[in-house]
Amino acid sequence: MDPLTALREFTIRGEVDKIVRVNDEFRFGNDYSFPCAIKTAYRSKQGNLYTLETLVYYIQNANLKFTDYLQNARALGLPAITFIDRKPLLDYLTGKLSSTDSIVFPLPQQQQQLQQPQQNPNADLAHEYRPDDPAILDSNDADAAGADNGKEEDPVTMIYAMERPLKDRESLLECKNRDFYSVLVASTRREEERQRIESQQRKDGLVAKSRLMGADDRGIGYGDELSYDATPKPKMHLKGGKFGEGVPIILVPSAFQTLITIYNVKEFLEDGIYIPTDVKVKQMKGAKPDCVTVQKKFSTDRNRVMTAYEVRDKPSALKAEDWDRVVAVFVLGKEWQFKDWPFKDHVEIFNKIIGFFMRFEDDSVESAKTVKQWNVKIISISKNKRHQDRAAALEVWDRLEEFVRSRSHS
Repeated sequence: MDPLTALREFTIRGEVDKIVRVNDEFRFGNDYSFPCAIKTAYRSKQGNLYTLETLVYYIQNANLKFTDYLQNARALGLPAITFIDRKPLLDYLTGKLSSTDSIVFPLPQQQQQLQQPQQNPNADLAHEYRPDDPAILDSNDADAAGADNGKEEDPVTMIYAMERPLKDRESLLECKNRDFYSVLVASTRREEERQRIESQQRKDGLVAKSRLMGADDRGIGYGDELSYDATPKPKMHLKGGKFGEGVPIILVPSAFQTLITIYNVKEFLEDGIYIPTDVKVKQMKGAKPDCVTVQKKFSTDRNRVMTAYEVRDKPSALKAEDWDRVVAVFVLGKEWQFKDWPFKDHVEIFNKIIGFFMRFEDDSVESAKTVKQWNVKIISISKNKRHQDRAAALEVWDRLEEFVRSRSHS
């Protein structure tokens, strides 16, 4: 009985637990005993014969995940089976496969025994394994070579036979003698710095808003870069081409057929992400807001004080002095949007207020036909590529800030 067949029989009968290691040999109950290091007839895809020790440890731990099996085998210093041999080997040992091409019969030591006729009464002993007999131990490689004499080897088979795995994916991932703790520390520091900056930006926004809200009482106007100026100045109105004091206002349409509304303007201008209005309406809890405060969060200048803006969608609710604070409008593309506005025509509107028209980049030209006759900036976004929204939002901020600076300095 060869060790592979014995192991298969015990596995099929569910008696693997009866295979016990005693010193350097495995005892299969009271039936058989084999050396632990004896080569079996099962050849791996890499060309080497698995030892009995490797197969016994694998079948006794077949219920483990393969990665856990590999780690345990390496910890014990045992050769492990390869990943590609895992399933066919298990199927053969459990009886699901009656045969496989990986079986190499007869083994070299069995070939020698079959070729020698029995010449004495004790010939039965020839079938016993004699681990101390150097004639058997040293003849394995020679007999294997002699068995192939006269046969032309396939080149691919010869290559596979000579291949020896240096590393597998598990050993590569172990990265011995390398410490990745510094990577963890660096990433943690970056995350803490990001949170600190965001917290500071929120504080800066509240400071900027409080300064602007109190501008009427202090007589403070817009200075360079919309930053704080402690020098008292007279209140400015639209007559001189400049804006009134207080938090600047951005108007958006109240109609749902436009891309930017009071529901989704905050996510678009602050986070650079476009969320459809109907989605935001479903997410919103409570009544529709009359006013939303937004500010530019993704600025490259950390020392710059960020200005807060009010976003409204009811121009009819604005007072005369409120119109002095209107700096921008997202247009719907319809004439009726500007009904009852305190301006005589579109020329005057878009000379004193910067206009933006949001559209999907694959919309028809007809959708922007009317808008092209006005002095407004057309901003295009993708229907599906949300990572491009940030660039569109940044373009709105750049145009808006440039317009406010030019009007403040005119």
